[in-house]
Amino acid sequence: MNHLAGRRAHTYSIVARDPDTGEMGVAVQSHWFSVGSVVSWAKAGVGAVATQSLVEISFGPRGLALLEAGRSAPQALHALIESDEGRAVRQLAIIDAQGAVAAHTGARCIPEAGHIVDENFSVQANMMLSSSVWPAMAEAYRSHPGLPLAERMVAALEAAQAAGGDIRGQQSAALLVVRGESTGKEWEDRLIDLRVEDHTQPVVELKRLLQVHRAYEHMNRGDQAMEANDMAAALHNYRAAETLFPDNLEMKYWHAVALANRGWLDEALPLFSEVFQRDPNWRTMTARLPGQGFLTVSETDLQRILGAHI
Repeated sequence: MNHLAGRRAHTYSIVARDPDTGEMGVAVQSHWFSVGSVVSWAKAGVGAVATQSLVEISFGPRGLALLEAGRSAPQALHALIESDEGRAVRQLAIIDAQGAVAAHTGARCIPEAGHIVDENFSVQANMMLSSSVWPAMAEAYRSHPGLPLAERMVAALEAAQAAGGDIRGQQSAALLVVRGESTGKEWEDRLIDLRVEDHTQPVVELKRLLQVHRAYEHMNRGDQAMEANDMAAALHNYRAAETLFPDNLEMKYWHAVALANRGWLDEALPLFSEVFQRDPNWRTMTARLPGQGFLTVSETDLQRILGAHI
């Protein structure tokens, strides 16, 4: 095997586990296109893997398979590294569902390169501007114990960039978070999967996308509360969503629809009015909803909605 084979995803990353929720994940940034498709691997109830430097991509799925077969993170890492003739140019970090962590930085990873393994997380970096990058990541992660796992990992990426980051600059970033225990439904177990493929400030953009993701979480909770006829919870979540993402018309629109369907037309009309003024297509769509059962109001109320601030 050519030990220099693989994609050159020189980068900085963090693998981590939240001991309270059990959630696990990977966050990464690199001056390389679509870094998340190469470096980040995680499976609910199993663990998370970051494979980087001259990447051996198979370390991702193989590492998870070893964890799922009962190996600990240190055991899985040892098995992968010992079987690889190119170990000197690899960088690898693994965390398992019990919180055990292990990392490897090959002797021929391009400086500055190194890693720090700590309780429930590991930070690792190669081809950095300075050797202060991964210590800054570790300190940032430790300094935000009250944040959710995703936000803590993004804080670590921000700290890396503030410390100089990748010597080549910035291009892509990714954030992947899975449940601590599997539900048996992979589409529900992957809690966050965000990627910035090509951007001048990928960490900044990733942080923005995470906020948008949180806004949509509130929207979903609001819809669930409406179904349960819990108006207080519904309104709380809809307002939280709109606060996080104030320029999104769709959030305001479906909030208004939900209010109208519950008979709260006076509260719904100002939202409909704002949406219609900014984009008339939403008024056109509103006329189509009753026939499909998505807007359950009387004809009189429908005309009030359609006539909002014409």
